[in-house]
Amino acid sequence: MSSSSSSPYSRSFSRPVSSPVSKPGSTTDMRPDAPAPQEIELKLALAPDSPAQLMAHPLLVAQAPVKQTLTNSYFDTPDGILATERMALRLRQVDGITLQTLKTAGHGGGGLSQRSEWEWEVAPAQLDLPGLAELAPIRALGHDALANLAVQLRTDFTRRRHEITHRHSVIEVALDEGEILCGQASAPIRELELELKAGAPEALWELADILAETVALRPSDSSKAARGNALGKGHWPLPEAQTPGEWFHRAILALDAFHDSSEANFLHTAHSALSCLARHAELTASEQLLAQTLCRELDNDGQPTAAFGQAALTLARCLAQRAPLR
Repeated sequence: MSSSSSSPYSRSFSRPVSSPVSKPGSTTDMRPDAPAPQEIELKLALAPDSPAQLMAHPLLVAQAPVKQTLTNSYFDTPDGILATERMALRLRQVDGITLQTLKTAGHGGGGLSQRSEWEWEVAPAQLDLPGLAELAPIRALGHDALANLAVQLRTDFTRRRHEITHRHSVIEVALDEGEILCGQASAPIRELELELKAGAPEALWELADILAETVALRPSDSSKAARGNALGKGHWPLPEAQTPGEWFHRAILALDAFHDSSEANFLHTAHSALSCLARHAELTASEQLLAQTLCRELDNDGQPTAAFGQAALTLARCLAQRAPLR
C-alpha cells in the first residue's frame, strides 16, 4: 500500500512502546472528546512446524526473545452482551502483575485489524469496575452489564516476543503457543501477532511478507476471545459473502472454525469460498491468479503452505485497499 492509498490503514500511527495503552482516570485520556487509544495488528495462524521455522528466521535469531507466561481470564455477562457487541474484557497475569484490558469491535480483514483498546494495571484477580464505568463503550451497555460480569473462558499460553524496527516502524513480533479453555472444550493456540507500536501499518504487511518466504502461515480473522466464545457454544457462524473481500473473509473464518471444531464441513466451506473468490468478476487478472493459488495450496488438513501464505497476504493487502470488512 502506498501512502496515497484509500485503505483505512494508510495513516501513520504512534504509541509509546513501553507504556500501557490507556488508563482510566487520566484527565488526558478520559476527556469526552479525546480519541480512543488504538491497537493495529496483523494476526497470522501458523502450521504445526511454523514456530520452529519462525524462531530460526534471520530477522529473529539476532536477538533473544522475551519469554513470558500469560494467564488470561475473559469476562462477559451470562447472556454474552460483550461478545454480541464484539468487545472483549480480560484480566491478564504476566510478570507478577495483573492487567485489565478492554478491546472494542474493530474493522479490517485478511488478518489486519484496528480497534480501540484500554489497558491498565489493577489489583490481583479482581476487575476495576469503577475504571470500566468511565469508558464510553461500557457506559453504553448500562449498569446491569457491569454488575453481571463473570469469567466465561480462559487462555493460557507462552509468548516469545521480539521488537523489530522495519522501515522506520516499530513492530512487536509475538509468537503465542498454548490453549483456549471454555468449560470442557479446548483448542490450541499457535499464532503470530505483529503489532504496530510506532510507524505506518504498511510495515506490518511488509514484515509478514518477509516472514512468509520461509514460514508457513496464513491470515486469521478470529481473536482469542471470539474463538473461545464459539468454542464454548459449539457454534461457529459464518458471514454471507458477495464482494471479493467478503468471500476472502468467509474463507479465513471457515479455516479458523475448522481448526477449532475439527468439523470437516468448515474445510469444505473454506475451499468453496476460495473457489467463489477465484471466479469473482471484480478481481483483476493478477488477483485471480492469487486466488487460484490459494485453492491449490491449501492442503487436506487445512494447513497453509508457504505459497498459500504468500498469496494470501498479497491478496489480503489488495483487498484491504478497497474497504474494511467489519
